[in-house]
Amino acid sequence: MTSLGEWVESQYAHCAHAMLRSVSAIDLIKHRPGFGQSIRAHKGSIIASPVLGSYDPDPDYFFHWLRDSAVVMDALRLLYEDGSVTDSALTQFEEFVTFSLQLRQLDGRALVRDRRWRSRVTADFEKFLRTDADLEAVHGDAVAGETRVNADGTLDISKWGRPQNDGPPLRALTLLRWFDAAAFEEALHEAAAALLRADLDYTRVHWRDPCYDIWEEEKGLHYYTLCVSAAALERGAGWLEARGDASTAASSRIEVRAIRDLLDNFWAPEQGHYRSRVLEGGVRSAKELDIAVILAAIHAPNGTLKHSVRDPRMQDTLRALERLFMTDYPINHARPANWAPAMGRYHNDVYYSGGAYYFSTLGAAEFCFLAAASGESDEWRARGDAYLETVRAYTPADGELSEQFDKQNGTQTSAKQLAWSYAAFISCVGARRAAINK
Repeated sequence: MTSLGEWVESQYAHCAHAMLRSVSAIDLIKHRPGFGQSIRAHKGSIIASPVLGSYDPDPDYFFHWLRDSAVVMDALRLLYEDGSVTDSALTQFEEFVTFSLQLRQLDGRALVRDRRWRSRVTADFEKFLRTDADLEAVHGDAVAGETRVNADGTLDISKWGRPQNDGPPLRALTLLRWFDAAAFEEALHEAAAALLRADLDYTRVHWRDPCYDIWEEEKGLHYYTLCVSAAALERGAGWLEARGDASTAASSRIEVRAIRDLLDNFWAPEQGHYRSRVLEGGVRSAKELDIAVILAAIHAPNGTLKHSVRDPRMQDTLRALERLFMTDYPINHARPANWAPAMGRYHNDVYYSGGAYYFSTLGAAEFCFLAAASGESDEWRARGDAYLETVRAYTPADGELSEQFDKQNGTQTSAKQLAWSYAAFISCVGARRAAINK
């Protein structure tokens, strides 16, 4: 049996190749007869999964999610920086920027005026359609609050959890990191700058608005969305200042302080963890202990102690999640001593197997590696490796990663070949290398 380190590097190479199947997958066409649609992916779109499902049983993930696409493009940056991909990455980045800018022109009012598309929807699918009132509100900066769009750059006509405000700040963070990683020709630089400014503007204006959580299930204020918003505005303020926009930079920093003050209130001392959400009307959620808090720490590093991987309260939240999933998931009950628990999203998850997620378990591993790299004890690196041992145990020989693996027996479930799963592996390995080389 190969060592963990050898397996990690081999799987990294596979994930780099597999993730790119979802980027500009222009040869793929998704037929949705119930909706009267045939969707061909456009250049620059990033589909969540290239495996065409129709809830038969695999879900239909032939969409460009704003959040997922930002995570994938950030992983592509890591591949570019370590030489795993070269100039092709710059082409894919340019296509992503062009596609994302084109989305800003979407206008749901056009679908309300021209109703012919509704006549193509079968009777049994009409219940899944967005209302005219919903579509009519989608224009201008409201487009950035769309959770996802079709892979051809048209509006998603199905009911879904909207608005969702984590996409613009995540994309802004990805763009900012790309600016640091590569030298662009003038046209691409200005296009990316226009997209970045729009995302920062949206975040600065809308971070207070209740929206749907990272899982698109509950509306309120969400720890994850607030963290990525603060990180984007903080880093974006430096970028704006360098471009001579001191006024907007100062305004952004004011909003960052307001967000961080609000985040402090998400600590639940009686439970010993950060709450993932505060719902509208003060309603308590059963999903307050949620891996989304850990993902916030790795997607939105802030260089301070609070709300970072070095935050004792954040570390307590990870421990609380470990205890939860050690109890909830039978696959964790008799695991070897060198395996960490497989991690899911929250207690009593019912989506597909309601089981462990690759990006959740990899996110916990990345958290540990980032803690080790930031000066915490080497015990954190060993904990990260323990999570990777678990991922290794539930990764098939062909290296393909779905969305979930079953909490009872570890078999893969939900969307196959999930781009986010591959991206999570890539960023986790990047953190592991930094921890080893610190």
